[in-house]
Amino acid sequence: MKKMMFFVFVAVSSVLSAQTLTNDAAHSRLGFDATHLTISKVAGNFTDFTSTLTFTKEDLSDAKFTVTAKIASVNTGVEARDNHLKSADFFDAEKHAELKFVSTSFTKVIGSIYALEGDLTLHGVTKKVVLTVDYNGSVINPMSNVKTYGFTVKGTINRKDFNIGSGFPESVVGNEVVILSNLEFPVSK
Repeated sequence: MKKMMFFVFVAVSSVLSAQTLTNDAAHSRLGFDATHLTISKVAGNFTDFTSTLTFTKEDLSDAKFTVTAKIASVNTGVEARDNHLKSADFFDAEKHAELKFVSTSFTKVIGSIYALEGDLTLHGVTKKVVLTVDYNGSVINPMSNVKTYGFTVKGTINRKDFNIGSGFPESVVGNEVVILSNLEFPVSK
């Protein structure tokens, strides 16, 4: 009986100690770049996004990430291009208003590098993707006096896997889209 009570206590304690943190929007970026005409890169980002980090273990070995972004917030610095990306030619923001990523595993590779696997839903299509995460560590932010966690997330997806821009050949818009995201997660007071 004592053993069973101990296991129940441990299970309840781990649930109660779970932390869910939301990214600091002012210090986070959900970015991407794609090749244009095979000779240059066009960079962009989604300005309206939220990411959460949930974990119970201080070493983050059970970390779970979710990301949701408003497609209409796509920003490449050129309004005409942004409007074209929002159109049915590419993201079709009216029909597919959000992109969503939900992690399914977070596995240490070496040092501070992790493999982040999850389901990415984009343009109405859900695919498994594997991203590389560099856990940059945690510090006490001297401005807010709260612990803050930092991550750099990198990866590559194929736009054709998500039926994005299918009317444009790779010689115009590269099929591979590089994801580069920097995330800061402060602990709520």
